[in-house]
Amino acid sequence: MGTARTKANNKWNAKAYDRVNLVLKKDTSPTKDEVQAAADAEGVSLNAYIVAAISQQLSKGKP
Repeated sequence: MGTARTKANNKWNAKAYDRVNLVLKKDTSPTKDEVQAAADAEGVSLNAYIVAAISQQLSKGKP
């Protein structure tokens, strides 16, 4: 059983964030290593890089 702090953090995360599971094939581009290298080159986390890419793609369809 987790600590009270862990339980509180998990409760907050469930309330404040949505989770998305991304699956990339290891032998087909883009691989996790390729995406991680691109994120590192931008100086951001893997999550921030993916969120920015999604935001950019979504904004293309807006007037």
